[in-house]
Amino acid sequence: MPLRTSFAQMNCSFARAIDVIGDPWTLLVLRECFLGVERFEGFMQALGLARNVLADRLQALVAEGVLEKLPVEGHARHHAYRLTEKGEALLPAMVALMQWGDVWISGAGAEPILAVGPDGAPLAPVGLRRANGRPLRPQDVRFAAGPGAEALTRGHLAQLQAQGRK
Repeated sequence: MPLRTSFAQMNCSFARAIDVIGDPWTLLVLRECFLGVERFEGFMQALGLARNVLADRLQALVAEGVLEKLPVEGHARHHAYRLTEKGEALLPAMVALMQWGDVWISGAGAEPILAVGPDGAPLAPVGLRRANGRPLRPQDVRFAAGPGAEALTRGHLAQLQAQGRK
């Protein structure tokens, strides 16, 4: 991967997630996985990126356990890349990002790709919900220190709360 700041040690799940999947090419590789692409050449054809960049992104996703690399039966030198359970768990985030792009970038009626259910009907917009399923508005959401929060994170959140921020 290109040289960049690593967020792997930050005390923030969002930052650590960005460290794994935040690269634009990585997100596009994942998009192709959700579309059903499994082979290196299929990713190359769909994305048109340099072989070394694609190889690096696939290797990183395999190392992180987001994809698994499997031999293709009858082809000793060929492999398939498939989403693991960890990778499949990214689907709601990927759909939410795509739906955001549909609304704010492409515009209604100009969506390039739709996420649809088994009946072919478009999915409802991904949104925030309470544990009981009731929808939440952005202004209803607050952030609190979790059980893994370090002292610096707890202090930062307490300071923001004291200032009247989320």
